[in-house]
Amino acid sequence: MTPELAALAQKVKGFMPHDEGLALYRAGCEVAASGPLVEIGSYCGKSAVYLGAAAATARSVLFTIDHHRGSAEMQSGWEHHDAELVDERTGRMDSLPMLRETLAAAGLEDSVIAIVGDSVTVASHWGEAALVFIDGGHGSEAAHADYDAWSPKVIPGGLLAIHDVFGDPADGGRPPYEIWLSALEDGFTEHAAHGSLRVLRRP
Repeated sequence: MTPELAALAQKVKGFMPHDEGLALYRAGCEVAASGPLVEIGSYCGKSAVYLGAAAATARSVLFTIDHHRGSAEMQSGWEHHDAELVDERTGRMDSLPMLRETLAAAGLEDSVIAIVGDSVTVASHWGEAALVFIDGGHGSEAAHADYDAWSPKVIPGGLLAIHDVFGDPADGGRPPYEIWLSALEDGFTEHAAHGSLRVLRRP
């Protein structure tokens, strides 16, 4: 990853620590030549820079999927709400303009394709992916729905990455940890771990 892209990624709004982002980049580089990468949860494009850079190195593509209205924990009155992302015309959150700015600044508009919509609906019309990164809504229903919809899309030998996996409940919410356990039960094997990022390989 170029120093310029690494520096830009660190400035983008988001919740991906740089060291975990670099681990995600490395995972993407491992499999990008085998097919497209898919990200569930775009927000402002922070992790899309890491995965988009990986896709670009292999002349592949990252599809980043988000409805851009914010997950439950990003709504007004909740911990991760950011008033700067509220559309003054509608009063609703809209992170899509920030994502587009990020991709343009990173020079990744040809390598990252933004899909605006519900991830489960998109998955129902999807084929395969060399890597799926789940980092959408962290509530139980949303996280499990993303896992159920997207984990079968990972090609044999491909990677499933899950963010915010914490073994200790005091460190974070349980749904990402729960879907990580589900992946292990479904036959995925541990491939890499860095901070709260877990990467699993499909047999």
